[in-house]
This record gives sequence, C-alpha cells and structure tokens, in this order.
Amino acid sequence: MKIIIGGRGRMGSLLAETAEKAGHEVLGMFDIFNKDELNSMEPADMIIDFSHRDNLAWIIDYAKKNGCALVYGTTGLSADQKADLDELAKDNPVFFSANFSYGVAVLQELIRTAVPLLKDTFDIELTETHHNQKADAPSGTAKALLAILNPDGEFKEVYGRSGMTGARQKEIGVHALRGGTEAGEHSVHFFGTNESITITHHADNRQIFVNGAVRAAEYLYGKEPGLYNMHDLLFG
Repeated sequence: MKIIIGGRGRMGSLLAETAEKAGHEVLGMFDIFNKDELNSMEPADMIIDFSHRDNLAWIIDYAKKNGCALVYGTTGLSADQKADLDELAKDNPVFFSANFSYGVAVLQELIRTAVPLLKDTFDIELTETHHNQKADAPSGTAKALLAILNPDGEFKEVYGRSGMTGARQKEIGVHALRGGTEAGEHSVHFFGTNESITITHHADNRQIFVNGAVRAAEYLYGKEPGLYNMHDLLFG
C-alpha cells in the first residue's frame, strides 16, 4: 500500500517505521503545518492518523478528494467530528477505534460476555491509567469499555467520588489515573459478595497500538465503503 501518516511525532514515526518494515510505501508524514505539500504527491491508498483531532478536517478533505481509506485512532472527538467520520464512511472505507491493541479488542469481547452474567449481582468499577502527558480523561478506551458495560444506560455513571457519597446506588464508577510514562492500563472490576473478578489489560509500550493500526490498514485495504472497527478485525 501507499500510505500517508498523519502526525510527525513519536507515534507517527513508529507508524512509518512499522509500515515500511511490513513492506508498504510511506509517501510522507504530515500535520497541519505542511499539509499543503500533499497536493504535489501521488495519491495514497491509505491514511493512518493518531495525531490530533484538530487535523481531522483536512484529513477528511484529502480522503474525499483522493478516494483513499482512513485508519483513525485519535481520541477526544466531538460529536460533530464523529458525525464527520460517519459521513466519510458512506463513500470511503474508514477504520475507527479508540484503541488498536489486539489485546484490548479481546478484553472488550470478554467484558461483553461477562456483563449480562454479573451486572445484577456484582458492583462494577472501571479504572484506567495513562502517562502524565495524556490530554483527555477518561481515555477513549475507557469510554468504549463503559459503552459495553452500560449499553442501555441503566446504570448511573459516576466519574470519581468525593465527600459524603453514601452507599453506592445502581452505578458504575469511572476513575482516571495519570502519571509518569505509563503507556496504558485498563481494568474492569466486578465486586460481588465475598468474591470479585478483575479483568485487566496492560500496555508495556506504544508499539502494540502501532502494530494494530498497520494490521487494521491491511484489513481495510480493498474493502467497500463503511465504518469498520476492531470487532470486525477479530471476527470479520
């Protein structure tokens, strides 16, 4: 594939290096400051972007103009930006995920199986930990897990606790920890009477997300227009 990488930081460099090792051609790495150079390049088959949500508008413009596919992993999107991705997917293949780790994708499936078995008799808490430079909280992955835990909104979602909160109600607690260089950890805790279950995924470094993104690009290549995700990659 001919690939353009959105973003020129550490993540972008890892994406470019990994894609080239996999035999793909990286045409360039771009952000808002040098995006005009795209017009002088041959069209790409794929854009992979993990940069910043403020870059989404020009990335979508390029994808529409050139008919290329998009693998998108930037989190913290507004409702309008999510709608823009949905609109792009009507004409282009789009792969969107808050987390491209294969292990996190499996974690989500485990939780999806556990929730109906435990939700009526176990209390549920969600914790996530990331490095001290992460901008959004809770993480996009935590939000995705919360959507699996509470698909119909039957539980109140409580973001941290402070003061005289009293006994817990029908709720799910969500807690974000930030510090150091932690690549990412997500845990779902099910607390029952005299027993508990915790399902945890820990990321040692960012390479797992890069590997997943390149794998997603290879999966997406040649697909019909539509919005794809890690569930499709696992079972499609």
